[in-house]
Amino acid sequence: MRVAPKIELTAEQESALSAWSNGRKTPVRLAERARVVLLAAEGRQDIQIAAELAITPKKVARWRQRFLVKGLAGLERDAPRPGRTPSIASGTVAEVLRRTTQDKPSNATHWSTRSMAATIGISDSSVLRIWHAHGLKPHRVETFKISNDKLFAEKLDAIVGLYLNPPEHAIVLCVDEKSQIQALDRTQPGLPIKKGRAETMTHDYKRYGTTTLFAAMNTASGKVISLCQQRHRHQEWLKFLRLIDDATPAGKQIYLIADNYATHKHDKVQRWLNRHPRFHVHFTPTSSSWLNMVERFFRDLTENRLRRGVFRSVLELIQALDDFVDQHNENPKPFIWTAKANDILAKVLRAKETLHNGRSV
Repeated sequence: MRVAPKIELTAEQESALSAWSNGRKTPVRLAERARVVLLAAEGRQDIQIAAELAITPKKVARWRQRFLVKGLAGLERDAPRPGRTPSIASGTVAEVLRRTTQDKPSNATHWSTRSMAATIGISDSSVLRIWHAHGLKPHRVETFKISNDKLFAEKLDAIVGLYLNPPEHAIVLCVDEKSQIQALDRTQPGLPIKKGRAETMTHDYKRYGTTTLFAAMNTASGKVISLCQQRHRHQEWLKFLRLIDDATPAGKQIYLIADNYATHKHDKVQRWLNRHPRFHVHFTPTSSSWLNMVERFFRDLTENRLRRGVFRSVLELIQALDDFVDQHNENPKPFIWTAKANDILAKVLRAKETLHNGRSV
C-alpha cells in the first residue's frame, strides 16, 4: 500500500491550524484544509482522513502535498486556474479595435456590429462584446468646439473668479437671450402615457410665431430676471438692461457675464454702460457659451417646459415662459460652479494638442 508523506508540525503551525479548524469565523474551505493537515500530522493515511471528513482521498492528498511545499500559506489561497480558453483569438480582437478606432467602412460613416462582423468574419454579438469590454460606442458622436480666443485665459480667469470669489456688496448676473422660441401646436392631439406605451405626439406641427426670452440669473441666489421681446436687437437688449437696473438695489455693483453677440457690444449699448458705471460686463471667450451659467437654466426650460409644450399663440407661449420663471423664483436653487480656472485651461490645452496631433497624422 502506498504510504503518504509524513507531516511534522512546529508549535506555531499546530497552533494556527487548530485555530483555523475550530474558528467560528474561519471560511469552511480553510477549516477543512486545516483538519486534513492536523489529522495527517497524527500519522493518518489519506484514505482514513477522507473517510473521517467525508471527502475524496485525492483531495486529502492535494492539500497534504500543498502544505509540504508551501506551508500555511499554501492552505490560505487556491492555486491559480487557467480559466476558459478565449473563443476569439487576441489577434482578432486587436483587429476589431484597430478598425473601429482607425478605419471606416467604405459605404458608411461608422461601423455597426453587422458591418464589422461581416468584415472580420465573426458574429455581431462577438463584436458587441469586444466593444463593450473596451468602452467603444461607434454609433455615438459628441460635438465640441475649442475656443481660439487670444484672451481665453484672461477671460476664463475673470469669469471663474466671479463664480468662486464674487466681490462683496455686488451682484453677479449671467445674462443671455434665448431667441426664436416657437409657439407650436400639434396637428393632431396626442395620446397619454399608459402601461406599455409612451406618450405620443405628432411629428408635424403648426407655427404661430416666435418670441425671444431675455434672462439674467443671479449666481448667488439662483433667481432669474426675465423679459420676453419679439426681436433681439440692441434696442431690446437696452430695454432689458434698464429692467435689470430697476430690479436690483441701487447701491449694488452689477457684474454681467454675457457672450460675444454683436448686440451686446453695440455702440449705443456701450454709451448706456458708460452712463451707468455700476455695470461691469465680462464677455465669455468665443465658442465658450458653457462658461455662462444661464445656459443651464435655458436647458431646464427647454427640457421641462418647451420641448413637449403645445402653444396656440405667442401670447400663450409668453405666459408659459413667465409662469416657468415665476415658479423657479419661488424656490430658486443656484447652480454651484466647482471647476477651477487652471483645471479648465489645462483641459483646453490638452484638447488643442490632441486636435493638432490628429490633424498632423
